[in-house]
Amino acid sequence: MTINGALADILDRGAAATESEQLLAALADHGVYVPVQGNGSVLFLQNSEDGAPVLPGYVSEECCAEQLPEAVGAVHCDALRLLDISQQTGVGLLALHSATNWARVPLPLLSQTLRERGQQVGGQQLRLTWSTHPVAVALRDALVGRVRRFPAVRTVWVSQARRMDTGFEHLMLHVAVDEPLPSASAHRLMETLLAEDVVLPDGAPQVGLLALNTTTHAATIAELERMGLDTVRSEAATGRVEVVSREFDAPRQ
Repeated sequence: MTINGALADILDRGAAATESEQLLAALADHGVYVPVQGNGSVLFLQNSEDGAPVLPGYVSEECCAEQLPEAVGAVHCDALRLLDISQQTGVGLLALHSATNWARVPLPLLSQTLRERGQQVGGQQLRLTWSTHPVAVALRDALVGRVRRFPAVRTVWVSQARRMDTGFEHLMLHVAVDEPLPSASAHRLMETLLAEDVVLPDGAPQVGLLALNTTTHAATIAELERMGLDTVRSEAATGRVEVVSREFDAPRQ
C-alpha cells in the first residue's frame, strides 16, 4: 500500500492546526490521492458550511476507497497537479482525509508553500532527470501501445523527479494534451497503465501525473523537450507513435 505517511500521522493526531507548516510540507512533498468518476473527471465533495465544491484528497488509495466508495478510483496528484485542478475549476479548498481524521487546507496556502520553497518543473528545487528504473522503462514501453487510444494525448515525458530540499524521489509522467484541463484523457491513460500494463512492486517509487495543455503550457512543454527525458509522441491524424530515449541510438517508430 502506498501512503503519505507523514500527512496521515499529522491528520490522525489531530495536529493539522498546530503543525500546519509540517502538514503543508508533507502535502508538497508526497501529494495525495484524488477520487475520480467513471469518465476520469475529479469527484468533488461539498463544503458542509456553504455547499461550495471542495477538492478531496486522501492519504492513500485504500483510504479513498473506504471513505468514498462511490468513486471508481483515485489518482495520485502532486502539488502542481492539485494547483492545476484548482486553477482550471475555480475550487480553492482542499479537504485532506486520513483513516481517522480530516482537515481543510486553502489551496492558496499550498501555492505559497511552493513559491517559498522555489519549486518549479525544471528548477533547482524539483529536478527532473532521465530514469533507467525498471518501472520508468515499463511505463515508457507500455505507452507505445496505449497512447493511440487517447487521441487528445500528444506527448508523454517519463522522468525521475527529485525534490532537492527533502531528497524525496518519485517517478513522473508529464502529459501534453489537446483538451481542457483537468484532462480526463490523461487520467484514464494513467489508470490504464497502472491497472493493466505496469505492476508496481513493493518498494517501487510513487508515480505522479501532471497534465499540460499544449497551448497554455507551451513554455513548460518546451522546457521538457530540452531535458533529454524518455519521450513518447503520438500523431492522432496518422496514428504514428515516436519514442525518443537515450537507450536507443536514434528515435524508433
